[in-house]
Amino acid sequence: MNILVTGGAGFIGSHVVRRLLTNYPNYHIYNLDALTYAGNLENLKDIESAPNYTFIKGDITESSFIHTIFKKHKFDAVIHLAAESHVDRSIYDPMAFVKTNVLGTVHLLNAAKSTWETDYTGKRFYHISTDEVYGTLEDTGLFTETTAYDPSSPYSASKASSDHFVRAYGETYGLPYVISNCSNNYGPNQFPEKLIPLFINNIIKNKPLPVYGDGNYTRDWLYVLDHALAIDLVLHNGKNAETYNIGGFNEWKNLKLVKLLCKQMDKRLGRAVGESESLIKYIKDRPGHDLRYAIDASKIKNELGWEPSVTFEEGLEKTIDWYLANEEWLKNVTSGEYREYYGRQYK
Repeated sequence: MNILVTGGAGFIGSHVVRRLLTNYPNYHIYNLDALTYAGNLENLKDIESAPNYTFIKGDITESSFIHTIFKKHKFDAVIHLAAESHVDRSIYDPMAFVKTNVLGTVHLLNAAKSTWETDYTGKRFYHISTDEVYGTLEDTGLFTETTAYDPSSPYSASKASSDHFVRAYGETYGLPYVISNCSNNYGPNQFPEKLIPLFINNIIKNKPLPVYGDGNYTRDWLYVLDHALAIDLVLHNGKNAETYNIGGFNEWKNLKLVKLLCKQMDKRLGRAVGESESLIKYIKDRPGHDLRYAIDASKIKNELGWEPSVTFEEGLEKTIDWYLANEEWLKNVTSGEYREYYGRQYK
């Protein structure tokens, strides 16, 4: 198979590319990435010379370019991960999210349709989405695959729109597709705009830990390597025109998570108990902040046999160890544009 992974130099994408290259040596994996701030080829340095790997620098919002590479490489499947993905950034610049997440997805769908429509046999368009399209939950309940969409931010609205376009191309043109909606990912190589790597970086540097509101927002956390395994299973064994929710069965209130992270960091860095926790600083809440996300992942467990391999505490330990062992990587990605973003967002 020739498989196109969009956003393959990013956080989740790099782990998916590595898994496919390692587990399927007879496949050729094409990694398409625009290498914007969160795309980093250092994430794939260990496999960049693999004979079944090709990196393509390009933008999914450039229609003619996308059609050209589809015709040239004759992809059998697309795993679509490329996206603007941070809520805070979407509040600051919603049009960037419309351009990449909506228009970019439609360009990919058009290229897949025009390339495959004479014979859809063995083809698959796999669209990776988020649990945020479902909106917010109160203290009880779980998101299922049939939960009505109710996005709250420009980010989740753009992902909801792209989900609808994928399903529409399936219904209208018969394009073979699958969709998965995942909970918050964490693990190695994550760009430090997201909570866990942001706070690891700040603790290392003794900088304040900015917690929105009262810190009682609840999220379900999924270790990125477990997500890569789930994507592998959905790609190969998922049913066409189906949706699979992928969650970590790990609900944590933000403040409780931050305190656990501080405790583990104090231990790793040889600091006094409570030293890192003293860095917590409560800041003004962001607009439209969803109270709680929680996924019911029983469908993928029952149909495909997937479930998380690590507890959150174990995954967090692995994540901290990776960042402490890769401080040069962290230093490189937090220079330049990142500093401007951080100053604007948490001033």
